[in-house]
Amino acid sequence: MKELNVLITLAGGLGAALVLGYIAHRLKLSPIVGYLLAGIAIGPFTPGLAVDPEVTRQFAEIGVILLLFGIGLRFQLRELVSVWPVAVPGALIQSSLSAVILALLLYLLGWSWSSGLILGLAISVASTVVMATVLAESHDLHAPIGNIAIGWTVVEDLITVIILLFLPIIFGPDGGGQPSAGEAIGSAAFQIIGMAAVTVGLGRWVIPWFLEKIESTRSRELFTLAVLVLAVGIAIGSAMAFGLSMALGAFLAGLAVGRSEFAARAAGDALPMRDAFAVLFFVSIGMLFDPRILIEAPLIIAIILIVVLIGKPLIAMATVRLLRKPSALAIPVGAAFSQVGEFSFILGTAARDLGLINDTGWSAMVAAAIISIGLNPSIYRWARRFSIKAAPVITYAGGKRPAIDPNRCILIGYGPVGKIVYRLLSERGAAITVVELNLETVRRLRADGHSVLYSDVLRSGTLNEAGVETAGSLILSADIEDAAEIIRQALILNPDLLVLARCSHLRDASKLYSAGAAVVAAGEAEVAVALAEAVTADDKVDHGALTQQRANIRRHLYDSPS
Repeated sequence: MKELNVLITLAGGLGAALVLGYIAHRLKLSPIVGYLLAGIAIGPFTPGLAVDPEVTRQFAEIGVILLLFGIGLRFQLRELVSVWPVAVPGALIQSSLSAVILALLLYLLGWSWSSGLILGLAISVASTVVMATVLAESHDLHAPIGNIAIGWTVVEDLITVIILLFLPIIFGPDGGGQPSAGEAIGSAAFQIIGMAAVTVGLGRWVIPWFLEKIESTRSRELFTLAVLVLAVGIAIGSAMAFGLSMALGAFLAGLAVGRSEFAARAAGDALPMRDAFAVLFFVSIGMLFDPRILIEAPLIIAIILIVVLIGKPLIAMATVRLLRKPSALAIPVGAAFSQVGEFSFILGTAARDLGLINDTGWSAMVAAAIISIGLNPSIYRWARRFSIKAAPVITYAGGKRPAIDPNRCILIGYGPVGKIVYRLLSERGAAITVVELNLETVRRLRADGHSVLYSDVLRSGTLNEAGVETAGSLILSADIEDAAEIIRQALILNPDLLVLARCSHLRDASKLYSAGAAVVAAGEAEVAVALAEAVTADDKVDHGALTQQRANIRRHLYDSPS
């Protein structure tokens, strides 16, 4: 019966998210709105199907771990360090001012200063999951906007960890074995420094060795399993050993794996369930919502929303501008913070357990979170368009496409055919990025100074990593499964791309042409051409006739593959 309950929860959550997410998309809203409504529809506070909230939360936790791990994989440590001068003061200023403003407004309604400040600190923390999803929709996640915003949320998460340590000391019952303030500071320092040291150590020595051993088996399934074990294992280990949240631990695990040469492959090859479980995060948030709070405490909800939707973005924008960053960066970064998320609930739960906020305050925070998360994608898109008009475009983010470089080529595969193509392109001065799955080949090319990506082109994200958006051509020199789908995805990312593809059988050539390939070389056809040339080698014909003969053979074979 328990197993059936789990299956009903999973099917009900994903099914409701699919239907309402599709409806939201058709209404030109973000699918996130549909996912939240799905959670409300199957939650315990509305009639109809009610799935198990605890099971949904556990599935959602997996989604959060995988999503944060994926962000960490692509978020290089040097990028995190580079945004620190903005992220640290930004997080401190925004969190402090947001908390004070909300505390002041709630004090006018009769709340205590301590309750208002704690609730203010809770809503000052933005959801990394929501932010990553919204930034990815606008292609900003790995641009300067995304680097600053994600780095900022990491600092907010660390601040929240420290606050969670101090809450029992300041507001807990007297005695009871509570640590002193000095012990709490020492514990926080140990947690952060200890986990950072472990991250560096794992990323430099343990993880590369471990993944190389797994890669040597040439088993895709084992490699996928290995990276999933690393993601979940390090996330749970950080929570148990250092008291950090699993989400923050997963991000640090991604940073550790991202330091190795397996980062690109891990990003696309090892997270097949990430998106589905991430959807359940939004469903689980919707399940917390009790519609009755809209009637019982509309004023408190409205005050929280004013701070979240107006106060936080304006404070973040002003802070970024004060740190001498351009408006084109400040406006979207500020808009990204117009929501609250997972750490808000963690801090809110701790505050409620200590009696700092009552059930009304908790429910109002949940209602404000759901409303702000639902509105955040639209707010961000509007802010992004406004920033493009108001200031020069500094990155590609769904606004101005980057210039195509006709001299840049992405070469898939470096086997016998790939080597010949690479040599011919190099002789013509082309800038080539090779995508290859043979680790020894990748290392040899890197040692020779060539641009090469160790990844599987069949996995999502590999073409982006290779820079397909600005490439002039894409050459599939290997006979790849699902090559037609690769071509379609590449042309979505870059409609001006010239695609040349190889296949073994003539029956596959039409599929590649239909997908958008400009040139297709089928092994069967080229063997026929070579044999025909060998058979007619002694014929007294000129070069032009031979060229015409080859063209006629190819035309006949490719037009009549049967």
